[in-house]
Amino acid sequence: MKNILIVGGNSGIGKTLVNKLKGKANIYCASRNPEEIEGIKDYKTWDVLDENLDTSWLPEELHGLVYCPGTIDLKPISGLDVEDFKKDMEINYLGAVNVIKHALKPLKKSGDAQVITFSTVAVGRGMPFHASIAGAKGAVEGLTRSLAAELAPKVKVNAIAPSLTNTPLAENLLSTESRVESAKERHPLKRYGETDDIANMAEYLVLQDKGWITGQIFGVDGGLSAI
Repeated sequence: MKNILIVGGNSGIGKTLVNKLKGKANIYCASRNPEEIEGIKDYKTWDVLDENLDTSWLPEELHGLVYCPGTIDLKPISGLDVEDFKKDMEINYLGAVNVIKHALKPLKKSGDAQVITFSTVAVGRGMPFHASIAGAKGAVEGLTRSLAAELAPKVKVNAIAPSLTNTPLAENLLSTESRVESAKERHPLKRYGETDDIANMAEYLVLQDKGWITGQIFGVDGGLSAI
């Protein structure tokens, strides 16, 4: 079975992906607040910005890395300060950079690895109050394409760009019936996303056998980016 590292696998999309991969892969999980999850090969507490990240517990070969940590801090530009932008950039972009760098040796050694990052529909479709997060996720998309070129053919790198998804991070955006209805109406498919919707795409990508997909940004967004 493939060895898959999921960073941020204790919540939201990451947790759903962990459950989907049970029995299909050897799962290694890292997060700020790890919890014992049945079926996990190993799990560790990680600060994704730690320049001396401990990777000694990982296998010699990694066939997949899924970087799930993210933020949702929607404010008008007048309500954002430099620290807000730094926080979004650190968690979404710099954390991904640091984790990928530390996992690069076992990823390359597998000879056919998949790295998955997460963007947002707001990068390609301008949305109010998204200046900070769209900027950080735009950097993630640039990183994804650059590394896809640099690391081919041994490592494939793709990103998933969801729209609003029902996760703990999005609780405030779905906190009232009016917000729920508004979120549904914004999407051509007339509903917001569930973690299954996003994890299904991640599962497909990470379990590909000699797949022919790299450098792509996949919009899993109920049609919002295209229709």
